[in-house]
This record gives sequence, C-alpha cells and structure tokens, in this order.
Amino acid sequence: MDKFIDYKQHISNAIDWVWDALPNLILALVILFIGFWIMKFINRMVHRFFEVKDYDPTLESFLQSFIRISLKVILFVLVVTQLGVKSSSLVAVVGAAGLAIGLALQGSLSNFAGGVLILLFKPFKVGDFISAQGVDGTVKEISIFTTKLNTFGNQLAIIPNGQLSNHNIINYNSESTRRDNISVGIGYTADIKKAKAILLAICAEYDAILKDPEPEVYVSDLGDNAIQLSLRFWAKNDVFWASHFHVLEELKHRFDTNHIEIPFPQRVIHQATSAITSDN
Repeated sequence: MDKFIDYKQHISNAIDWVWDALPNLILALVILFIGFWIMKFINRMVHRFFEVKDYDPTLESFLQSFIRISLKVILFVLVVTQLGVKSSSLVAVVGAAGLAIGLALQGSLSNFAGGVLILLFKPFKVGDFISAQGVDGTVKEISIFTTKLNTFGNQLAIIPNGQLSNHNIINYNSESTRRDNISVGIGYTADIKKAKAILLAICAEYDAILKDPEPEVYVSDLGDNAIQLSLRFWAKNDVFWASHFHVLEELKHRFDTNHIEIPFPQRVIHQATSAITSDN
C-alpha cells in the first residue's frame, strides 16, 4: 500500500512540475520561433545594406557569417535561460564548455583568426583569381573559417583560412596587367633576326597586347638541339590567356610559312667501324 501511495505521489509531483514548467516551455518555444524570424530579418537587412552601399563582397560574406553565428549563440542563451537555468550557472557551464571546446577545436580558432587577418589585410577579395595551397581558382566566398574557390574545371575547393593566412598566396588580379614569357626554339641554321622580327610583328598586330611596355625578344639559351628565344609581352588580365594562345598559334603558322624550323629533341649516333686485316 505504501508503494502505491508513493507511486501516486510521484505522478502527482510530475504533473505539478509539468504544469509549473509548461508556461516557461511555451514561452521558450515562442522566443525560439521569433528569434529565428528576427535572425532571417537581420540577415536580409545586412545583405540589402551592403547592396545599397556597394561595399566589398569579402566584408559582406564574412560579416554575414559572423552575425549568423553570434545570433544563434544569443538565441540559445535566451531559450535556455527561459527554461529555468540560472544565468550564473549557465555562464559557468558555458565557460567550462568553452575551454574544453577551445582545446578540442584549436584548428577552428586558428581558422577564425586567419579569416580576421584576411579581412583586415585583404591579400585577396571575392572575384580574384589566386593560387594557394596547390589550388588555382577564383575566390567565391570568404567565410569565418574557410575560403571557397571555383577552380578552372568548375570544382569547388574549400581551404581553411588558417592555412591561407600562414602560407604563400599568388593573387593574379592584384595588378591590372600581367607579363607573359613564351619560350620557343629554332634550329641553328635559322635566321635569328628574322625569327625575332616575326615574333615582334605578331605582338604589334594583335590589339590585346600592350604596346607600352614594348614587347621584347631575347636569345635566352643555346641548347643542345635549338636556339631558345624568349618572347615577353604585357596584356590586361581579362585578355591575358587569349593573347597567350593567339601568339602560340600564330608563331607556329608564321614560322612554317617562313621555313623557320622548330626542332624537336634528336640524337645523332656515330657508328665506329673497324677493318680487320689478315696476312694471306
């Protein structure tokens, strides 16, 4: 009988606890729902602000990511506090959890610091074509922890910001123009001055190649099989590769027309013969 009375008492206590906690639970759900709506509204407003002010897309993506995470943390604290957890206890728990998570996620903290450094020093921005960590691609997004690149083959490469901020980066868009260096070999019997004139004429006739600084041609090496000519010219970034491929195709065509050989590696073998004489 005593066990039955204790059982009924536990049920009664549980019902009382549910009724006492129900208002807080409902209010916590309301706060959670309203909080998510406010987060979406703030993110939309931030996005519209950057569109109107025409700020750097790099700053926009970073701040949006940072604001999104910060708002989620604040919302979590509000909901948990509403459920009856004391703020002092929550601070202690969050502090201990933060320490444990910080030790476990040192790499993530390094990536966050790297993202801040990228934002401050701006070694590149969204839209730049860069080479980093063995990957070449156009910067698509810079978030708190990672940077996303679109590679030449339209693959998405995700690189941690910590590695980007601590290693070499080549930014091909930091300057408006780039210099190309095309090396081509001609035979030893070819007319060097004629070959150089043809290369300079190709550059002079192609509008995308800049005339100032002037294109230059040098004899860069006397190789085993060919005389190496080095053609150097400047072009704007948006037409750099078009200029490069045009020069390659045109020099092959004009060298063939003018009977200037582009030799391939070859080996000459001399066979020694010996005469055997005998006395009869």
